[in-house]
Amino acid sequence: MRHGVSGRKFDMPTAQRKALFRGLVRDLILHERITTTVTRAKEMRPFAEKMITLGKDGDLNARRKALQFVTDKDVIAKLFTDIAPRYTTRQGGYTRIVKLGRRLGDGADMAIIELV
Repeated sequence: MRHGVSGRKFDMPTAQRKALFRGLVRDLILHERITTTVTRAKEMRPFAEKMITLGKDGDLNARRKALQFVTDKDVIAKLFTDIAPRYTTRQGGYTRIVKLGRRLGDGADMAIIELV
């Protein structure tokens, strides 16, 4: 039974799945809007919002925790200097998922995830 077990496995090993989420969060911070599948966007959303919350804290410990997840220093610098100050008065809900329809190749449901 799967009582209390959350998250999708995406039929991939744990390390590969974590790397996928790290890359998606990195691209979202860099470009502020990315196109991916709906399930990947839904699973990535908590990680992205956690990074923005760490950016709002702004102290050294928060920066180090963010660097543990996204190891690119330029992305973390953009997060802490440009993106996080926009959301100082907002309590949460920093991302929006907009459904696009189906992908031509395999019929997967596509979505845009963007920063509000």
